[in-house]
Amino acid sequence: MRPILPAFDLFVSPALPHENARELAAIDAILCSNPMFAQLVWKDLQRGAQPNRRNLGRPGLPADVVLRATVIKQMNGFSYEDLAFHLADSRTYLRFCGFTHPLEVPGRSALAHNIKRISGETWEQINHLLVRHAQAKGVEDGHKLRIDPTVSETNIHHPTDNALLLDCVKTLAHLLARAHESFAVPFRNRTRRAKKRHMAIVNARNQAQRLKPYRDLLNVCRETIRYARQALDPLRQESGFFAGLARRLADRLEHYLPLAEHVVAQTQRRVFHGESVPANEKLVSIFEPHTDIIRKDGRETYYGHKVTLTGGTSGLVLDWVIETGNPADVTLFTRMLDRHHQHYGHYPRQVAADGALASKDNLKEARERGVQDVVFAKKRGLSVEEMASSPWVYRQLRNFRAGIEGVISFLKRVFGLRRCPWKGAFSFASYVGASIVSANLLLLARHLIS
Repeated sequence: MRPILPAFDLFVSPALPHENARELAAIDAILCSNPMFAQLVWKDLQRGAQPNRRNLGRPGLPADVVLRATVIKQMNGFSYEDLAFHLADSRTYLRFCGFTHPLEVPGRSALAHNIKRISGETWEQINHLLVRHAQAKGVEDGHKLRIDPTVSETNIHHPTDNALLLDCVKTLAHLLARAHESFAVPFRNRTRRAKKRHMAIVNARNQAQRLKPYRDLLNVCRETIRYARQALDPLRQESGFFAGLARRLADRLEHYLPLAEHVVAQTQRRVFHGESVPANEKLVSIFEPHTDIIRKDGRETYYGHKVTLTGGTSGLVLDWVIETGNPADVTLFTRMLDRHHQHYGHYPRQVAADGALASKDNLKEARERGVQDVVFAKKRGLSVEEMASSPWVYRQLRNFRAGIEGVISFLKRVFGLRRCPWKGAFSFASYVGASIVSANLLLLARHLIS
């Protein structure tokens, strides 16, 4: 039986006369006027859900509540632990999410389970509907576009060869130790030895001194891989009460084994053969194997994914694409124009883009699509007369393009787009979408109450 909740005057007391409360009220009005947002989220929450035929456990969270809790999380940079606390502690957040009492707020794990089920594709659909709402309100018309790629990092440590080998040994040894304890699978733990060799490599004065500990660390990793290979068949053949645990251990071993073998092979090539392994063949994390190596402007190296953004005059992000690999920026320009036409039914009249996207072919392609003025931050052989109808228009669009740098900074500083803490490629896309949609909701709310 559900406990009787003590009296709580949440909906009796008025909303606080504070700027943040007014912004949340405006976001609430946007969400209430667009019920399709919650319907899209509901489809994701239902995907893979098991029917509760015995009517046990706590009822699932409504889609609208999950959407609103995600917005609160991204706006404040909360962890799930912090989110659960602040939803229960704040009268304003309770009101915004539709809870009538603090005891109704779910715990950290339930919030994480529901929020991470929203896919990146769903966030894109929500954003397109949100931009159309902004167009209906006269905030955005989509006729003036700015394009710029940026990088969002994955949550990994700096990928050195010895650190990756140590990750492989520790991860496989952890799984094998559980298999040895539960099912007597043969295993000899070499983690301590691997840590010593890792530190010897870190503290070595030169490359010649690193070769011996590297060789031993590779041998330790290969030995651990052999133990893992030998453990698969006994775990798969296990029956009885703990057969489920055996299958889960075997599945995780099968997931990490090819990654560990990849790390061993690339270390052999780089350290002992002196090869320069191409970026598209490198593995920089066994925990986030989808991570790309991004080299920007020949200066810094990032580990994550390139994200190409398009923005409008309102400051809203109209569209984004998470790239695969590290494609040249110049190849992204016309694709973003075509996506804009696909989602909003027209090409923009004016476009301003980062200098890395400049080329005569891109200018020609944009002209063929009916774009009147196409300005790149760097000319790269193009004249002002070729790009814009007048020097004044050129200067205006060049300054307009610079504004997307502020939008990107806002997304990274406030909404966490600099580094994704969620694990896996699916969750990376979901996190990027949640950050951008939450930022757009806040910006649109500010436009509507200004």
